[in-house]
Amino acid sequence: MPDHPRFPAPRYGPAERRMAEGLVELERRHLDAGTEADCPCREGMFDGLTRRGLLAGGASLGGALLGAGAAGAEAPPGAAQHPVPDAPERVQGRPVLDSGGYGARSQFESEVRWRYPTATALASWSMTPLASGHGIVTPSGLHFERHHAGIPTIDPREHALVLHGLVERPMRFTMDDLRRMPAESRIHFIECSGNTLTEWEAPTLRTVQGTHGLTSTSEWTGVRLSRVLEMAGLSDGAAWILAEGADAAVMTRSIPVGKAMDDAILAYAQNGEALRPEQGYPLRLLLPGFEGNMNIKWLRRLEVSDRPFMTREETSKYTDLMPDGTARQFTFEMDAKSVVTFPSGAMTLPRPGFYEITGLAWSGRGRIVRVEVSTDGGATWRDAELQEPVLSRSHTRFRLPWTWSGAPAVLQSRATDETGYVQPTRDALVAARGTDSVYHLNAIQSWRIDAGGEVTNVHA
Repeated sequence: MPDHPRFPAPRYGPAERRMAEGLVELERRHLDAGTEADCPCREGMFDGLTRRGLLAGGASLGGALLGAGAAGAEAPPGAAQHPVPDAPERVQGRPVLDSGGYGARSQFESEVRWRYPTATALASWSMTPLASGHGIVTPSGLHFERHHAGIPTIDPREHALVLHGLVERPMRFTMDDLRRMPAESRIHFIECSGNTLTEWEAPTLRTVQGTHGLTSTSEWTGVRLSRVLEMAGLSDGAAWILAEGADAAVMTRSIPVGKAMDDAILAYAQNGEALRPEQGYPLRLLLPGFEGNMNIKWLRRLEVSDRPFMTREETSKYTDLMPDGTARQFTFEMDAKSVVTFPSGAMTLPRPGFYEITGLAWSGRGRIVRVEVSTDGGATWRDAELQEPVLSRSHTRFRLPWTWSGAPAVLQSRATDETGYVQPTRDALVAARGTDSVYHLNAIQSWRIDAGGEVTNVHA
């Protein structure tokens, strides 16, 4: 395949190049179609200014913005369309449970994920609209997805988890068995290690949904993996566990026993309800802070061994080629990372004045302890406020009040986690690891605001 100036070899092989080009084309189509979503701005930030007016020049990707005058339009996904009365207080509302017993969102909320345009929808992924989020928890319906062979339909009454290999007592657990065990709930992020893969060589995608949308945070509920391993009894030499999914790809990854005994969860619930099918129903593995591909969905088998299994997903994929020709393997932890979500790419600020800069920070090594924000491309930094709760291996919301003078500005954020690791610049990351891998790009992201208020993706 001939080289491409935007996605050059050897960093981008044929598959990675197709992925990157597909994302660029998908984002372009959404923006050209004018399917802008609302942005997380404060009502009343400017006198007489509406959210629609704030985004007159563009916004993050999503469904069409619906106003009161769009009562006859088709409702966005997850909502039902209803006529809008001139004076709602003068008419009776809709009856209780008119949505059938499972709640629907408002017809005026239109955020959606968008899917990478693979040749088949069975092997693809979808991106979370980070710019429209509030707090740290991602709604289950907006959590990013990654699939290799479609979403299986599994009857939980027939599903089971088999545990065997270097254990004293091979065991089989039904879903009822697992639900009877002591459960716990924890809030953690998951991030695909390919998140931001288009941004190594040049600023490429225009929105934060495109650049950073392969990460989400949820509350996960289930049983500690260590509990079932203790029930089975690990044999001498047990060091690795093969986790296998029940999808048509039979997704497999090698998991260190140390992580399994630490904080891994056999999760059967997300955000207070059963897992959704696209998130692994009825059972998935959750490895807090580890790259997304390792959090095996539709989990059906755990095999304990004295060595890693060297599966496709940890040899030809998910390894990082270094400048000397060697490859970093088993780069499990996701390094500290952050991104400003407002203002962010494809938005337009209507006029100078007060704004609140906000965004998300996270680390696979633990808690975020500091986020600094720069409005001048890294020349000076100010500490942002970390919004509670600040949790280990979870998205953390940061906020900083800012008065924009109307002059060009470059917004950046820089996260530090509890181990002392500081999010690097892109130049520092390339100096340390070279330019031959697409995974684990956690460099500082820059958004430029020009004198007209337009926000664009830049390298600074």
